[in-house]
Amino acid sequence: MNTNQRIYFASDQHFGAPTPELSFPREQKFVAWLDEIKQDATILFLLGDLFDFWFEYKTVVPKGFIRVLGKLAELRDSGITIYFFTGNHDLWMSDYFEKELNIPVFHKPQQFTFNNKVFLIGHGDGLGPGDKGYKRMKKVFTNPFSKWLFRWLHPDLGVKLAQYLSVKNKLISGDADVKFLGEENEWLVLYSKRKLETKHYDYFVFGHRHLPMTIKVGENSTYVNLGDWIGYFTYGVFDGEKLEVIEYKK
Repeated sequence: MNTNQRIYFASDQHFGAPTPELSFPREQKFVAWLDEIKQDATILFLLGDLFDFWFEYKTVVPKGFIRVLGKLAELRDSGITIYFFTGNHDLWMSDYFEKELNIPVFHKPQQFTFNNKVFLIGHGDGLGPGDKGYKRMKKVFTNPFSKWLFRWLHPDLGVKLAQYLSVKNKLISGDADVKFLGEENEWLVLYSKRKLETKHYDYFVFGHRHLPMTIKVGENSTYVNLGDWIGYFTYGVFDGEKLEVIEYKK
């Protein structure tokens, strides 16, 4: 990284929720942020739940979000690398981003190294102890047979049904409890500490919890949660030396 380059991280935009009309101002704000970071961004990480619901049929994707998708295409075409990690709301993403936007899609946490700093990056759902109800449901949702059955629903029916459940069902949304649980009960903190038992990481970067957090999990290791673009409008930025979580106030 050059001294004027930055790596950016954002998660949990949930565009489309609770309705497209109410979501639209948040989309505009996110697009404005994307427009600003293109000045110095070398990499952008999107850590899941960009949409409140996303399912790819073989020839159909959900309607909407054209300004967000267009801006991501613009950034990618300008040479900025973008990585996308599926969250619990867009875990059915297949190859649309890869084919249309040239954005790699990851379904599990991945390791990256920047300026000799080792990062473990992912959405965060289903990791660590607890959350057993969601883990069981995720296995059902990601089962190939379940996805095959869902594809037999007409998109107008399937998307409408899934959007309704996504907004109403707290087990699906994963936000039944969005208050700070204490370090001893934050499952991603516990997951990070467990990972440190076998390998060193300088930063664990996740979303999913919807709470901006920066917590030391080892002498030289930090767990970072990016918050969301619903109530906090926070993002992460790495300048080559340190990773900070910042609120976008414009």
